[in-house]
Amino acid sequence: MLIGYVSDENYVAIAGVTVDIEHDGQHVATIQSSARGALRAELYPGEYSFILVKQGFGSKTVTASIPADRPHQFRLLSDRLLGYTWPKWIRSGERSEFRVHSVEPYRLSLWRYGLKKEFVKLYGWFDEHGPRAVMQITPDGDFTQTGVQWNKVGYKSLHHTQYAVGPERSGLYYFHAKTESGREFFSFPLVVAPAKPSAKIAVLASTNTWNVYNNFGGRSNYINPAGLPEVPTVNGRQDLVRYGRSTFGTWEYKDEEYKPLSFDRPELGNHIPEGVEAGDPIEGRMTCGQAPAEWRLYAWLEREGFDYDLYAEAQLHDGTLDLDAYTVLIIAVHPEYWSREMYLRVKDWVHDRGGRLMYLGGNGLNCEVEFLADGSVRCLSQLVSEGDGSLAMRDPDDPSNRWESRFHRRFESEANLLGVVTTHTGIMTAAPYKCLKPDHWTFAGTGLREGELFGIESQHERIHGGASGHETDKMSEHTPANAELLAKGINPDDGGSEIVHYETHSGGAVYSVGSINWVHSLLVDAPISRITANVISRFLTPR
Repeated sequence: MLIGYVSDENYVAIAGVTVDIEHDGQHVATIQSSARGALRAELYPGEYSFILVKQGFGSKTVTASIPADRPHQFRLLSDRLLGYTWPKWIRSGERSEFRVHSVEPYRLSLWRYGLKKEFVKLYGWFDEHGPRAVMQITPDGDFTQTGVQWNKVGYKSLHHTQYAVGPERSGLYYFHAKTESGREFFSFPLVVAPAKPSAKIAVLASTNTWNVYNNFGGRSNYINPAGLPEVPTVNGRQDLVRYGRSTFGTWEYKDEEYKPLSFDRPELGNHIPEGVEAGDPIEGRMTCGQAPAEWRLYAWLEREGFDYDLYAEAQLHDGTLDLDAYTVLIIAVHPEYWSREMYLRVKDWVHDRGGRLMYLGGNGLNCEVEFLADGSVRCLSQLVSEGDGSLAMRDPDDPSNRWESRFHRRFESEANLLGVVTTHTGIMTAAPYKCLKPDHWTFAGTGLREGELFGIESQHERIHGGASGHETDKMSEHTPANAELLAKGINPDDGGSEIVHYETHSGGAVYSVGSINWVHSLLVDAPISRITANVISRFLTPR
């Protein structure tokens, strides 16, 4: 009979796992997993212990009843160095637990990531005496929904708790873990908000995006979003829906089919190598749209002398971030996934209470999410592709009505707030911007003339070529009527990002660049730096 399947942390089948099966303390059988990771044995009904062993993975014992309603999903964790904090965002003075997986002793330290990496504290060496005693154990089944729950098995002693207290200064912090042999290094972030507001600028880390793109466990909003398949992956290009349809089948599900994604998982896309500094190129595929890219904004703010307080998106959602305590709010790089509560808080603040919003990113506020009671987040309002790869969709009840985004489908177009909304044109291209209104105050001191290009230099290596790119936003019919178009990227097919500025009746204002790539140019492109500084200085000025 089929007992179940064995897979790793990516839900990839593991062949050749040796499994001893015991019942009431007596050995029953020894079997091995197949190429598909399947385990088969003839067993009488009852409760059994399964001892799983495979070189390169952490061994473990699982108790399961046979027969079961469905095949059991045994999950093994590969021998590697990983870590994360829980919770992943705190305020100064609050505690967060660091959870590290290693198969050898490791050294752990805390650093603040601003213009320079600043050493904060050495937490010491961890090994716990026993063999592979700092190796973590993942739960079986789909732990992308429940979280990996590290530091639970074998951590009952109060002396084994591993907590860090949020430093007094707000900002992006990183733990550095390094193995005793020196062969492995892994870094993982912690967002520290202030105990109380201390600056005029609040910056929002795109923590929802970090989580929604995180496929640790075999799922994200882009891989198996509606749940893990019954059978583990053997070859991703052959097995995953994402690659099997020309219409990007990942999003061809109903809203209610999308399963939660737990924040309680390591985020490999946020790892920053030990020797990398803020001025270095941004290497890799995932890093360009997550914390490593956002770090460049914080480095630039400090280089230019702008004080800021950093918050996680969940802290905007739950009200920890008091917008009325700040003059300027900055969102950047790729703040794609927002709750409706987040959106309304910011829109009301800008339109009715004089708040100033700087949107230094692309494809932002594009999809609504909901925060669940267990701390996970669930994506809503996915779209069926129209066949040309575009993300928009026509209303089946009124084909003349076209939704501009997933957020628009459920509520309203984000262009009502941002002034711009992402489109399919320009995606995965990069180019400089063309100046359209050189006399506008945003271009003061740049020396730019009409038609002249800027945003040529970039740290973005995945989609290299300029500050307008990766994913690009443009004005739409929902853009506020008084919005000014200041510049536009020269990307192919008229796909360039559009820089937009508008003001509100309450004294509020919005400045949007509509490009993921903008922040990647801040530290290396003089006009991009000067323009951004002009906007911040103007927005900070009382009116």
